[in-house]
Amino acid sequence: MKAKKIMFLLLASLVWGACTSDDENAGEGNGNDNGNGNGQKLTYVTTPQEEPPVWQMDWSYNQERPNWSEADVSTYENWTTLNVTIEEALQPYLSKDDMMAVFVNGELRGMASHPAIIVGDEEALSNMFVMAVYGNETGTVKISLSYYCKKLNQVFTLSEDIDLSSDVSIGTDEDFIPPFTLGSAKYPVTKTVVAEQYLMLADITPIEGNLLGAFVGNECRGHVTLSELGSTRLVIYGRNPGETVTLKYYDAISGLLFTIPDAVKL
Repeated sequence: MKAKKIMFLLLASLVWGACTSDDENAGEGNGNDNGNGNGQKLTYVTTPQEEPPVWQMDWSYNQERPNWSEADVSTYENWTTLNVTIEEALQPYLSKDDMMAVFVNGELRGMASHPAIIVGDEEALSNMFVMAVYGNETGTVKISLSYYCKKLNQVFTLSEDIDLSSDVSIGTDEDFIPPFTLGSAKYPVTKTVVAEQYLMLADITPIEGNLLGAFVGNECRGHVTLSELGSTRLVIYGRNPGETVTLKYYDAISGLLFTIPDAVKL
């Protein structure tokens, strides 16, 4: 009989505790674990905001202009024409003082001292760099592609595989658009998440066309407009591993800004 009373009290305690937890967390936007490893659940606070926010990444940095010089083409047997289109996010910062270079194992193999000029208009710059990449290798070669943006004072660097053959032209029939923002010197850490998943973790219903931004402090580290597919990819940019990111979601219908603190850890 004593054992039955103990069991009854234990069950009653568990049920009471579960009910109390639900009441305390009601209205806080609780969801599942946020995947940052600390076991915390996602919560949010809301603030009224009539106009949609205008979020923008600050890509400006403090790097000096690289001292790149043309390769000695007489020492190489093969070459490939490389036409590189600058991605949309960086196109507003293009200028005649920008440069691009290709390296193989640290050795400069090709260079463009400025963006290509649009034929017929000497003052108009295109969003493309055209250069020859030289080497004695044949077939697929891993290159390091570096883009210096004068207006941003920053070098963006990515690794790519190209076919180093004299009869090959890359970026002619199909645009070659490397994601240089993923090779930012200012933001060397990146993490890609599915935006809708994090909203649902906080019990927020994602709506196509609404805005989601990532912030460290007051600094925007990435933003996106939710797509109709329900799997919008948000790239979050970090300065250091381990940074904690706050997500902000703007619901145009309700005119509310949802702030989700400690949502993502880089």
